[in-house]
Amino acid sequence: MSVHIVRLGSPRGVDEGIRIGTVRRPPRGVPKSEFATRDYYDLWFPTLAPSVDTMKLGRAAKTPAERKAFFRRYRSEMATADARHALDLLAALSHVTGFSVGCYCEEEAHCHRSVLRELLLERGADVVAD
Repeated sequence: MSVHIVRLGSPRGVDEGIRIGTVRRPPRGVPKSEFATRDYYDLWFPTLAPSVDTMKLGRAAKTPAERKAFFRRYRSEMATADARHALDLLAALSHVTGFSVGCYCEEEAHCHRSVLRELLLERGADVVAD
């Protein structure tokens, strides 16, 4: 069993399991009843999403230095007790069941999900390599 890091809205992969959306907002223009059938997510978990201000910082980041500042700020947000507990839970679950977490961003290297991958690995999660 393991955790997959995915782009929400992309076709589901084999053995991906339940898809968890670690995003601040639901997909625009999509009825809630269609989130799962359109391959967005089965469960919304904004606890692991960047704050609105951090999300704006990430969207505006164009240079490596700006992305680094975005990642540093997101990591800081993930140091809160609620986020740490959530990350620990997902890391533990990755050893007993398959599931996926993700975000809408096209390129993982510029997205908070790249940091989310690192944070889960730091906690000993079984993360599928891309």
